[in-house]
Amino acid sequence: MDIQEITQNVEKQSIGLRQIIAEIEKVIVGQRGLVTRMLIGLLCDGHLLLEGLPGLAKTTAVKTLAATIRTTFQRIQFTPDLLPADILGTQVYRPDNGSFEVKKGPIFHNIILADEINRAPAKVQSALLEAMQERQVTIGDETFYLDNPFLVLATQNPIEQEGTYPLPEAQIDRFMMKIRADYPSEEEEKEIMDRVYKGATGNVSGVVEVSAVESARKVMHSIHMEEKLVDYIVRLTRASRNPGEFGLDIGSMISYGASPRASIWLGMASRACAFLNGRGYVTPQDVKSMAPDVLRHRIILSYEAEAEETTTDDIINILLERIEVP
Repeated sequence: MDIQEITQNVEKQSIGLRQIIAEIEKVIVGQRGLVTRMLIGLLCDGHLLLEGLPGLAKTTAVKTLAATIRTTFQRIQFTPDLLPADILGTQVYRPDNGSFEVKKGPIFHNIILADEINRAPAKVQSALLEAMQERQVTIGDETFYLDNPFLVLATQNPIEQEGTYPLPEAQIDRFMMKIRADYPSEEEEKEIMDRVYKGATGNVSGVVEVSAVESARKVMHSIHMEEKLVDYIVRLTRASRNPGEFGLDIGSMISYGASPRASIWLGMASRACAFLNGRGYVTPQDVKSMAPDVLRHRIILSYEAEAEETTTDDIINILLERIEVP
C-alpha cells in the first residue's frame, strides 16, 4: 500500500475521532493536549496516567471520553483502605451447596477510571499489574480474560500532596504515557466560569462504536515509518540508559533509563500522532512531540538531580536537543 492510499484511509477513519473531540469539547474547555493524548492512548490501546493538581478536569475528561464511546465504563475511587479484592473480585462461599462462587470486581469493564490511584497502598496498586499487562485477572485458581478494549485511565495528584503513595516502578512502566494537566489560560478560565454559572454542562452522546475504534487502530498500524526514524527512537531510549555512549554529560543525573517498553510505545504514539494529523507517514516532529509523555515516567532521577531540582522533562529536553534528528 502506498503512502497516498494510507493517507486516504487515515482521512476516512479519522472522522469518528473528530466526532469524539467535538463531543468532549462540549464539556471540557481547553486542555487540547490532554484530549489529544487520551485519543492517542485509545488508538494505541495503551493505559494512561494523568497527573495534575485538583480541579484541572482530569476525572471529568476521562468520564467524558468514556461517554463518547458505546462501551462499558467503571470508576474506582482509590483510598488508603481499599483492598485488592475490591478491584479484582473475590470468591464467595455458597453454604447451600458448599462451593465457592467467583464474584467479579469492577475491573471487568472496558474503560476503567482509577481515580487518585496514588492514594492507595502498593498492594492495591500491584493488584492491577496482571490486568494491565496480560489483560487477565486471576481470582483463586481461576483466570479470567478481560474484554477488548481494556483501558486504564488513572489520575493522580503530585506526590508532594498529603496522603499519597508513589507508584511502584513496575506498575508505572505499564502506563503508555504520563500526561500533565496544566492550568487553563485566562480566556479559558473565563469560559469555564461562564459555563458553570449558566449551568451549561453539555450532554455527551455515545458517537462511536468500539468497532470504529478497532478499524481506526488497524489503519494507524499501517502508517509508514522510515527505518531511520525507528533508529532515532531507539537512540533516544538508549541515550537515557547510557548517556556517555552518546556524548552526553547527564549520567550522574539518571539512576535508571527508559525500558524497551518506551521504544515500543514511542513508535506507536508517533504513528497515532501522524494519524490524528491526517498523514500516512511519521515525521521526526511526531516522535519529538510524543517523547516527553512516553519517557517522563520511565526515567528515574538520581539524588543528585533531585538536589539540583532537575526534572525528568529537563533530561528529556537535553536528549531531544542533543540526539541527532534524521
